Amino acid sequence: MKRMLLSLLLSFHLLTVAGQRRALFDIPDTTIRGRVWMMGVANAALYGGTLLALNRAWYRDYPKSSFHFINDNREWLQMDKFGHVFSAYLESKYSRELWRWTGLPRKQQIWIGGMSGFAYQSVIEILDGYSRDWGFSWGDMGANAIGSGLVISQELLWDQQRIQLKFSYFPRRYPDPVLEERSRQVFGDSFMGRMLKDYNSQTYWLSVNLSSFMPESRLPRWLNIAIGYGADDMYGARPESWPTEAHPMPGYENIHRYRQFYLSPDIDFTRIPTRSKGLKVLFHVLNMVKLPAPALELTSNGRFRVKAIKF
Repeated sequence: MKRMLLSLLLSFHLLTVAGQRRALFDIPDTTIRGRVWMMGVANAALYGGTLLALNRAWYRDYPKSSFHFINDNREWLQMDKFGHVFSAYLESKYSRELWRWTGLPRKQQIWIGGMSGFAYQSVIEILDGYSRDWGFSWGDMGANAIGSGLVISQELLWDQQRIQLKFSYFPRRYPDPVLEERSRQVFGDSFMGRMLKDYNSQTYWLSVNLSSFMPESRLPRWLNIAIGYGADDMYGARPESWPTEAHPMPGYENIHRYRQFYLSPDIDFTRIPTRSKGLKVLFHVLNMVKLPAPALELTSNGRFRVKAIKF
């Protein structure tokens, strides 16, 4: 939850600043040292302030310990790892966009901006390493590297993001009172809390722009095809988390978590032509989220269905 929250805060800030810079200044052809220093100081202040606030709001309420490691790769059917990939991708993507304004050589912009997401998330991993209830996770670090690597590799190859990561959420209903109570214990009550913590309600998407790979086709420039991943019936990090031997729940011991795979059309809003700077910033914001659309669903327990609308 804290990683996604930090990612959203940083991404919205970077998008807003990038939109303002582009509205006020042209992208320079040569390096402007003053802008480089300004960007470095602004990013350090932003991240440092956000991290201090996160430390006070989150870590202060949990007991500390000596630095230690944890292997959480089996938890939540890896939905938390997709969250790490997505968070690092967003931060790297929009930081790279902002560094264009400095006029640094292209590869320097890509590496500095692209590695920002990995650096931001890595500091949180270190804080986790000193928290008794968590620990430093190499699996999380690997997911962070994948997110930043997806930005860097595409910028180096194509100078654009032809393949984007997106997120969607639709509140999961728990009509069974026992499952509803369990979901409250694990995911909380608030809408924001559930959006960030309820892995049963989240979907992560790999959205591919078709015309960028088939420039001679007559496909609309904004048309994407998206592959989604989700999971359901998870009421604890691992299958043995709930019910437990110490607290059995007769009638609920046969709940089996499962994976969900989706195929759905999507829109790359940034490829919709506009001269409005405000709309350009808005389109970048909208590109964080997968557009609700029809979808094909295949689950790991063998179910296949067509969904009229998948959020």
